[in-house]
Amino acid sequence: MDSEFADSDFRYTDRRGNLFESRTHLSVAQLLNFLDCDYEYGRMVSDTVREDFRVSERHIMIISDENDIARYRAVQEIFPDDKVLAIGRPKMVSRISELDDVVVFDHAREAGSIFLEDPSFSFDYAHILPLVEKCSILHGHTSSVMVELVGQTRQGMLVDFSVAKRLVRDVIRIFDHKFFINRKYVVSQDDTHYKIAFDGPKGRFELQVPSYTTYLLGDEATVENLSTEIIKLLMPKLPDNVEGVGVYVYEGYNKGSHIVSRTMR
Repeated sequence: MDSEFADSDFRYTDRRGNLFESRTHLSVAQLLNFLDCDYEYGRMVSDTVREDFRVSERHIMIISDENDIARYRAVQEIFPDDKVLAIGRPKMVSRISELDDVVVFDHAREAGSIFLEDPSFSFDYAHILPLVEKCSILHGHTSSVMVELVGQTRQGMLVDFSVAKRLVRDVIRIFDHKFFINRKYVVSQDDTHYKIAFDGPKGRFELQVPSYTTYLLGDEATVENLSTEIIKLLMPKLPDNVEGVGVYVYEGYNKGSHIVSRTMR
């Protein structure tokens, strides 16, 4: 199954709670944050005119259509002594004569996603959740995985399905028949074994496990954290046009976890 999304199908927010219209708005906000520039977003400068970004006495306008050009002109008229920067696609910003105040970008690529679900995307594992009474004893599961990849298509394709499936299988293979445990419960280790110990709802547990069959996590061995760990292992293997990864890990019948993360390159 595959599908395509317009930029308007996505919602982009910053840590301040601003909801941006496009990834271009978000990129500008991220750049301003990186430069430690305080900004206002979406401020009404008149009864009918909204500016995109205001940084002190400077204004940044994102140009996507004719209405944005009109807003850009209006902001220039309202603030004749301020600097107003326009950012937009070539076919739009070419309509603006003040080229010194224009930054051109070409972002005409399409966004798309693919879903990967296959019988081979399953793994058997054991874990302990010392903070949960029912799960604080050693027990196991067979889990299946579904992966969603989101990004910029190239010639109508995000990632070849056969390539993507191989990459997912490579990660699942690392998880198969492993014992998962939070590394904070490791009290000692040698060249071949970990000693695990903790006081849980069912009493004191101490066990020694082979290190080559053990996968240590930075947090509790929940299905949510297993989803996150799969994303962490999968991301570096993906081509650079993939911008986001979603991983579903099902634990038994009709329950599981879905974690989504944007790629950071």
